[in-house]
Amino acid sequence: MNTKIIRYILGHVLRIEAAFMMLPFIIGLFDHERLTFIFLFVALGAFLLSILLTFKKPDDMVFYLKEGCVATAASWILMSIVGALPFCISGTIPSFTDALFETISGFTTTGASILNDVEAMPRCYLFWRSFTHWIGGMGVLVFLLAVVPLSGGSHINLMRAESPGPSVGKFVPKVRHTARILYLIYFFLTGIEVILLMFGGMGFLDSTMTSFATAGTGGFGIKNDSFMSFTPYSQWVVAIFMIMFGMNFNIYYLLLFRQFKKAFSIEEIHYYLLIIVGAIAIIFFNIKDMFTTPFEAMTHTVFQVSSIISSTGFSSADFNLWPNVCKVVLVILMFVGACAGSTGGGIKVTRLVVLIKTIGKELKNYIHPKRVSKVKMDGKPVEHEVVRAINVFFITFMIIFFTSILLISIENYDFATNFSAVLATMNNIGPGLNLVGPTSNFSFFNHFSKYVLMFDMLAGRLELFPLLILFHPGLYIDTVKSKMHRRANKQND
Repeated sequence: MNTKIIRYILGHVLRIEAAFMMLPFIIGLFDHERLTFIFLFVALGAFLLSILLTFKKPDDMVFYLKEGCVATAASWILMSIVGALPFCISGTIPSFTDALFETISGFTTTGASILNDVEAMPRCYLFWRSFTHWIGGMGVLVFLLAVVPLSGGSHINLMRAESPGPSVGKFVPKVRHTARILYLIYFFLTGIEVILLMFGGMGFLDSTMTSFATAGTGGFGIKNDSFMSFTPYSQWVVAIFMIMFGMNFNIYYLLLFRQFKKAFSIEEIHYYLLIIVGAIAIIFFNIKDMFTTPFEAMTHTVFQVSSIISSTGFSSADFNLWPNVCKVVLVILMFVGACAGSTGGGIKVTRLVVLIKTIGKELKNYIHPKRVSKVKMDGKPVEHEVVRAINVFFITFMIIFFTSILLISIENYDFATNFSAVLATMNNIGPGLNLVGPTSNFSFFNHFSKYVLMFDMLAGRLELFPLLILFHPGLYIDTVKSKMHRRANKQND
């Protein structure tokens, strides 16, 4: 394994994070906030460490999927630890475990919080908390590919390791140009949302922080009641953008280059919108009598459905009080998640569609054993390797899911709390049911349970395998063997 290129990538990631920390530092200066200088000190420390890590450029700049996965997982862990330091050092979140939980929740766009009073936090720290969503939404390594000239190597392996979904392709021949296009779309949509929220009477900084949380489908609120006290206008704007950021970004690329027919023929988008409409219909007819007007009921229904399926996790109402059928629909949406190639979490619509089509194909084979049939998406056959990878992903997901439930059940909380806590963190949703419902948080869990849930957040955001590879002994055995082999070759020379 090429450990030098991994070290080099980690150095650049730290440099980017140090640059990002200047934004909350500047905001703190405008607010005359004394604690803002902690961002400067942490950023300087991260920058100095990045210089040490990137001082010597690797001779071999080639890296494969293995290096891409390790670099991705290590980058996310490292930037989460560094990102948690301002909270911990300032005393804003005194416990390092809690600070790390909040930061990982931010970067992974989960939005599960341990804070009881968000509004009491200094604005510069509140901004950093929301900004972690925006950074993690598209991915820091995608940003790295867009701005840092990493020459040589299969850079698509970094994008595949970090981007959510069963497959990642290139819009244009060069990966760097693909990353730039993704971030231009991301910038543009975020900016449009900021303007629309400001038009509705929200301040610039509040609009920006809310848009960061929406764009990254994260869900960290700037109010203690999440989105319950905001106007219906703001709720509708955010609901629409949550749906948009939950879509495959391929559609925006195709629309950008006027390939309208191809954009609107993406099968995954059709199923995604169909699921949303179906969920809205079921929930609306079950809660319409709980609100004063049908419009109010529809507003909360659309907002909550778009929030959950996109894995954003904002709450406009306490859905813990809704009828059981509504809660079951929302739990199903937590599993489904957004589209592949979006900033959303969950299993992804594409995977579930392929799984269902695979079941249909197997049933047809039972009826007509000699019939040759293939699973198709967008009119094209899905390769056997893709189907196999989706099956393996689903099995691995379920193993981690139920193992995590078992581990946090040691604390003896009720099943709905444990089940939805793991579901909400592993699918990067945020709120769950009962004790982790939309009006509660995750602060009551002990340190062990929080680390289990932190693992789930990272595993869910990184699509399981880039994180799991760090625990495979073969990775370290191969690394040691390759180093011994290189030393032997040097001695022979």
